[in-house]
Amino acid sequence: MTKKVSPFKMILAILLRIVIVILIAVVLFFAWLTIVEWKPADIEPASQIGTKFSRHYREGEGIDVLSWNIGYAALGETEDFFMDGGTKVRPDSADVVRDNLSAIGSLLGSTDPDIVFFQEVDSSSKRSYKINEVEYLAGLGDRTAYYALNYSCPYVPYPFPVTLGKVNSGLLTLTNSPVDHAERYQLSLSYSWPVRMANLKRCLLVESVPVEGSGKELILVNMHLEAYAPLEAKEQQTYLLKKICMDEYEKGNYVIAGGDWNMTFPDVDPSLYPITETDNYVAEVMDPELCPDGWSFIFDQSVPTCRLLNKPYDKNDTNTQYYVIDGFLVSPNVNVQGVQTLDMGFVNSDHNPVAMTVVLGE
Repeated sequence: MTKKVSPFKMILAILLRIVIVILIAVVLFFAWLTIVEWKPADIEPASQIGTKFSRHYREGEGIDVLSWNIGYAALGETEDFFMDGGTKVRPDSADVVRDNLSAIGSLLGSTDPDIVFFQEVDSSSKRSYKINEVEYLAGLGDRTAYYALNYSCPYVPYPFPVTLGKVNSGLLTLTNSPVDHAERYQLSLSYSWPVRMANLKRCLLVESVPVEGSGKELILVNMHLEAYAPLEAKEQQTYLLKKICMDEYEKGNYVIAGGDWNMTFPDVDPSLYPITETDNYVAEVMDPELCPDGWSFIFDQSVPTCRLLNKPYDKNDTNTQYYVIDGFLVSPNVNVQGVQTLDMGFVNSDHNPVAMTVVLGE
């Protein structure tokens, strides 16, 4: 006689099989991510995208520099972001990305800087509809272009169920002068396995540009430091930056480091953009000791350089959280003529670009 199995036990058995299948799938997925995890070397050549140039830098002549975190052309005024307390993972359409990218390119054309530090430039990412932003920006004007990935993952599994998916993004530096060489310097990692596999691996993009007639070089350092890790992790990443800058200056070279520091500069007036939003991303004030003696942090606090992405942007919303986290560090032999945050109204990015004019020579 065949023993009759109760419906309850049958349902329990089916559920158990489903759970086992899900667990096996999760284990296999994490095993795959572990195998394919991107593991860059401490120092490796940056990718050369373009080799055009229109001038040579000389001592005593003005050089215009621009730094802009473009938010992969997907974090404009209509967007919020899940990591900042919002809900969205990407814009509603590829047209949003194309429109933002076109506006970013238009600013590049109208200001025509000699040197450009771009951060968060996607080359092939789901979040920006796989539009090759590197190719587009590098193709504007007569400029030498170098690119260094700081985020590369075949599939980012969060936030669930609408995930980031594939991400390839990084730093792009453009110059209208020839470049001797360019390297990617790996920064300290802020996360361990398994979070590390699907997270950014922050870096510095360091270029050496000959200064004609001087025997010296202009060292350009493009950066995007840690955002959501504790302040200690952010400052840890500046140690390598400081060492590279100091070593090059001691050789007699000129140094300009610029980008998104994800920390507020020490001398920013705290009453201008007070911290009222503490539940999400907070840009802490950086340690003044991160600036070597005789060096200078260069920024403009008259206009915020960044907004919190906890909601779409409304310029009339007095509760918007602003920061001043984008700017430059320059060596004592770089004479700064002026600096200005260009007020783009956060229309095409959650950051405003910062423009600076310098002359090489004390």
